[in-house]
Amino acid sequence: MRLLHTSDWHLGQNFFGFSRYYEHQQFLDWLLNTLTTQNIDVLLIAGDIFDTANPPSSAQQQFYQFLCLAKGRIPHLQVVIIAGNHDSPTRLEVPTPFLNAIDMRVVGQVQRQQRGMDLEQLLVPLYHREGEIAAWCLAIPFLRPNDVPRVEDADDAYLAGINALYQQVTALAKSKRAENQALIAMGHCHLMGGEVSSDSERKLVMGGLETLSSHIFDTEIAYVALGHLHFAQAVGAAHIRYSGSPLPMSFSEMHYPHQVVVIDLEGNSLQRITPILIPRTVNLQRLPEKPAPLADVLTLLAQQDWPLVPEEQQTYLQVRVLLDKPEPALRHKIEQVLQDKAVRLVKIETSYPSASTTEASPLSLEDVSQLQPEDVFLRMYQQRYQKSPDNVLLKAFHELLTTNMADES
Repeated sequence: MRLLHTSDWHLGQNFFGFSRYYEHQQFLDWLLNTLTTQNIDVLLIAGDIFDTANPPSSAQQQFYQFLCLAKGRIPHLQVVIIAGNHDSPTRLEVPTPFLNAIDMRVVGQVQRQQRGMDLEQLLVPLYHREGEIAAWCLAIPFLRPNDVPRVEDADDAYLAGINALYQQVTALAKSKRAENQALIAMGHCHLMGGEVSSDSERKLVMGGLETLSSHIFDTEIAYVALGHLHFAQAVGAAHIRYSGSPLPMSFSEMHYPHQVVVIDLEGNSLQRITPILIPRTVNLQRLPEKPAPLADVLTLLAQQDWPLVPEEQQTYLQVRVLLDKPEPALRHKIEQVLQDKAVRLVKIETSYPSASTTEASPLSLEDVSQLQPEDVFLRMYQQRYQKSPDNVLLKAFHELLTTNMADES
């Protein structure tokens, strides 16, 4: 049996105000062809299908059109989908009756019964093409505090509850599986030791410990398909993996090796793990690589020659400028240089000279009481730009201060 693991699509994302519909469609078209050429039996989508809990209709149509095309092209394909922390669990589960009818299972949240949690709902049988069960999939979505069992006397009841839920579902799977049937686990969580993309990954727990140990996964589980961390990586063991996001979600991810993961099972054993790189259809670029003075940056931008392509295919550009004084017309000057170029300016990052290593003496309460507005202005300017303001700026400050004092009187 061959499975393909992917996650963190974030359909419907706007990148600094620009729609990524085109990029996502290119990825989905590529994925559809990959499912066919790689002869995939099961597609595992480990959460964050959408970028927001209330995605635009275009993103939802894009997703369900892909699923229909995939089933039409590969009639035997099974799909298992879990919700991530960006997804709405209930919204994701709305089309469940239709998806179940075409061998697709979606688990948005943990369902409760009178006697407790519905563990059966979290366990999905995976079938050979001949119709026999080949594996069992623990399909566990992003877990909120109300989704987990209560564990008494735990240092962290939430994390202990997550561990308990995985143990309970694993025990159920073991009780059902026959000889030579593999166990597969899915989750949308943050494992301890995982490399984080801080610019784009939303914290799963506000306050307190939020990372889980890879030891929550039983040693008999052949492969663990995870979502949430955007960097493709193994954590704790080679078979416990994040597939990573298919597109860079921020400039910090521009050098990530975006990929999907193909898993080969033989009986109850893992035979191979094969990453497949995803082609990038729209580039992200930083100019310059390190912040530089504005005059140098403008010269560099003027020298660039981006290819003429439709706007949806144009490079996303981040400009990095080193300033030594306020520059009110900064954006205007950069936009003027770029106005006839086929590039999308999405971010201007400003930085300033490093602060002096000599620390100023702390002020006493008496010193603070004697500070005048000009003293505060001069201190703040020196701290930011490592020099004193010029006469023009100082004169403007005095005029502003005089006008303000006149209005108060």
